[in-house]
Amino acid sequence: MTELTETLELKLVEPNAHKHRKLCETKQAYQDALEAAFNANCTTQTEANNVVVNYDLSGYAKNALKKYVPQLRGGSYDAKELHDDHPVRFTNEGPKLDHKPQNAIEWYVKIPHHDDYHLWLPAQPNPEQREWLEALHAGDAKMGECRLFDRDGVWYFHIVATRDVEERASSASETPIGVDIGEASLVTVCHRNERGSPTEPNLWNDEGKRVRQLRETYFTATRRLQQRGSERIVESYGDSLWRQIDDILHTVTSEVVAYADQFENPVLVLEDLTHIRENMDYGAFMNRRLHGWGFAKMHAQLRYKAAEKGIRVETVNPAYTSKACHCCGEQGYRPDQATFTCSNSACWVSEYHADINAALNIAERHLSGESHSREHRSGDDSAEEGGRLTGPQDSHTDADTQQVTRGTPCVLKP
Repeated sequence: MTELTETLELKLVEPNAHKHRKLCETKQAYQDALEAAFNANCTTQTEANNVVVNYDLSGYAKNALKKYVPQLRGGSYDAKELHDDHPVRFTNEGPKLDHKPQNAIEWYVKIPHHDDYHLWLPAQPNPEQREWLEALHAGDAKMGECRLFDRDGVWYFHIVATRDVEERASSASETPIGVDIGEASLVTVCHRNERGSPTEPNLWNDEGKRVRQLRETYFTATRRLQQRGSERIVESYGDSLWRQIDDILHTVTSEVVAYADQFENPVLVLEDLTHIRENMDYGAFMNRRLHGWGFAKMHAQLRYKAAEKGIRVETVNPAYTSKACHCCGEQGYRPDQATFTCSNSACWVSEYHADINAALNIAERHLSGESHSREHRSGDDSAEEGGRLTGPQDSHTDADTQQVTRGTPCVLKP
């Protein structure tokens, strides 16, 4: 069994004026209590309790605050000052879920307002997380800390949930699937059949192009707005674009895992990106683009979504996966973003799709025995820890020629 953790997002459906006012009161009381305990430099739960006990909040919010403030003050975060609004946190004893499948809006959440008053609100969940919600409602998953916040006037409720999932039974025959995360194609996956021939490549080109466009829009607009001193507009505009990128990444990583799940014993093979950002030195232009690319976020999403399906994830050394020929192993070169050219005149591969070539090399390294599961390694995996995408990426020639769109069979040279 493997324990998984997921943050479930529910959008509260148009609270009426009374409930909206109560949510605002809860948020304001929480912010006031948080600021007071933070400014009092509370570094223990007892010190924090002596401050927050005087505020009109439920005990579940106060108990969460007692833990959170010491983390801010010299604990996990060591914050010197408070920045922006913080979500209202609740311990898991207070909030409740209810499911009414006969209703147009099926899910309802109980949010504590104060000790003797609670709000039941209809909620719209992320459709991809329905299975998690059902498991939580049935008692097959455990509720952790919950958070309430508003985003541009829309209220959201997040629930941290954990559950155990069965690991897929291993067999002697497995299917290593190479996963190449790139720019022109956001993700490329490919594996070899029983005869060793490259089979069923999938490329997410349109999604890669859309992410590049969003990041270029962000970079250009942010630079112009900052020049005008419009910092608040920059933050709001940037949040909107990042949410669009996050949606794309979630969709693509779900489709990659679904691709792997069609095989009897799949293994997703990723490049080991530990310290990749510290080791990159390709000049200021390329460094900024690669630092901003979503390697870590996509790695994290692929890992937890694969774990939900009982699919093993392995990593391999990324050196030269994009420069070596998947057939003969000789180093070649890329005359453009989409094409790999083998330098070995005796090899049948002259030109090949660059991203598919890289994905095959990644899968091949697992077959050669050099891969490792992340949990078997020690050290700083900072480049793979997930987290928010960190910066804009400059636009790049889309290399639409010679690119193969997702869902279209790839024509490979015999």
